[in-house]
Amino acid sequence: MNDALAPDSATLHQALVTLDTHIDIPWPPGPDPFADGPRKVDIPKMVRGGLSAGCFVAYVPQASRTVANEDAAYARAIAMLDHINAMGRTEAGITARVTPTANEIEAAKRDGVCAIVPCVENGFAVGADLSRIGEFRARGARYLTLTHNGHNALADSCNPRRDLGDRESEHGGLSALGRAAVAELNRVGMIVDVAHTSRDTMQQAAEVSRTPIVSTHSCVSALCDHPRNMQDWQLDIIRSVKGVIQITAVSAFLRPNARPEDVTVADFANHVDYAVKRIGIDHVGISSDFDGGGWFSDWRDAGDSANVTAELVRRGYDRGALEKLWGGNFLRVMRVVEEEAA
Repeated sequence: MNDALAPDSATLHQALVTLDTHIDIPWPPGPDPFADGPRKVDIPKMVRGGLSAGCFVAYVPQASRTVANEDAAYARAIAMLDHINAMGRTEAGITARVTPTANEIEAAKRDGVCAIVPCVENGFAVGADLSRIGEFRARGARYLTLTHNGHNALADSCNPRRDLGDRESEHGGLSALGRAAVAELNRVGMIVDVAHTSRDTMQQAAEVSRTPIVSTHSCVSALCDHPRNMQDWQLDIIRSVKGVIQITAVSAFLRPNARPEDVTVADFANHVDYAVKRIGIDHVGISSDFDGGGWFSDWRDAGDSANVTAELVRRGYDRGALEKLWGGNFLRVMRVVEEEAA
């Protein structure tokens, strides 16, 4: 994967469509996203770090599964999606644009504006009402993470919540409702995200979905044995369905029990290397989980994003490979999902 005359990594980084597939937002609404403030991702940091695009997620925490709690989770997700959509504006000479399709993300890069991609994390917000998925899509959401920490009505999580009475497995993977939810996601054109799901849920989602699945923020178990990471056989499934694993910047997923300040971009690149060697360059991508727990010593916020490219260039990844890792593979899945929507 070497170029005989590789360009300077910083110049190369600025030329790429760089898409971080998982970024949390503060809630209730926090610092202005157009202010260079305490958030790990705001629009000034995206510009400074050469980060073209970000998937900003409406995250809802798991709670006990009552109708009232599910309704509250849905209301929160809708409010957060509206807030994410409101990021599409111009302030202080900087423009961000909401870009719910792959073509729009690429157009934003050509136009020199930041691309905002709305998404939803935790199918708890769906409750038992699958019409809510269409409401998410109507607000531009491009993926739904099926679970978070704790089982929900759709599926089992990789992290059962004992405090909520979770058994190790409740549904044996996807519930009947969860299978119907996957079909609805396929119909409306949303990606099925299997980050946070149990291994059975992930395997069944891959089998049931008509379109490739993605894990938007996970690492690999062979290098760091953690419930949130993917075992080799799961990586093989990702490849078999033409999906993508987006390696993420959570220190405890990169090295066992590691503190963020003790983890480096080399540790991150080790997971990229492993996944690429196992399942190929077409099935691996990059994410941060910034403002949701992700960061490490030399990728502390979006302003440091070029450090990831520099390490990958040092390891011999050429422009074509970097284009795939930094967004091209995820954009490919987006396009397939768009084309397969009813």
